[in-house]
Amino acid sequence: MTSALFLADFDALEVGRELRVVGEEARHASVKRIEVGECVLVANGRGLGAEGPVVASGKSELVVRVERIVEGPTPRRRTVAVQALAKGDRSLLAVQMLTELGAARIVAWQSDRSIVRWGADRADKSLAKWEATAREAAKQSRRLTIPECAFVTNKTLLRELADVESVLVLHEEAEVHLRDAAPDAASVAVVVGPEGGISPAELEMLVAAGAVPVRISDHVLRTSTAGAVALGQLEVL
Repeated sequence: MTSALFLADFDALEVGRELRVVGEEARHASVKRIEVGECVLVANGRGLGAEGPVVASGKSELVVRVERIVEGPTPRRRTVAVQALAKGDRSLLAVQMLTELGAARIVAWQSDRSIVRWGADRADKSLAKWEATAREAAKQSRRLTIPECAFVTNKTLLRELADVESVLVLHEEAEVHLRDAAPDAASVAVVVGPEGGISPAELEMLVAAGAVPVRISDHVLRTSTAGAVALGQLEVL
């Protein structure tokens, strides 16, 4: 059985050293009834982790002795997922799957046709939900790196994508399939529109900036699943 993963704040590790997991993570371990002697994983959320037995367990602290240092795999490319805001829990489902499939950065996009609107009074709280979802998805998938989360509007979208080598826009009318357009680039962004699709003005703006429209299926996928399908296809190409 795969060891449970908990998060802690540390920059370096030594075999034999004790790591302390505190706060909400320690309470989570208590709820899961993690016992002394049980082997667990502890990660810093930035790609570094340790595996070892629990030497002390309580509601406020979990102490783990480092027996093995673990580093997350180095991805072939850095993937950024620009996910348009969707109604209900669809956005959070997208964040969960994008995290599980290795997105390095997940960007919440207030697109023209997004039904959900993040006003100034709502953006911080809503983004915090995305961050919490990414954090829990990373733990569930035993991923040592938690993806970054950010929020953009059309005014700041191109600035967000400026440092990405290749930008792919998922569009049901694109002539090119992703498998035929997968770039040999160190960083790739996948742009996913909302339920109503990317507007013509948005598509024009992205293409003018060098983005390539691609399709990932002969059918129209939900906004909550399209990004994950695209990342899965990129993973095997």
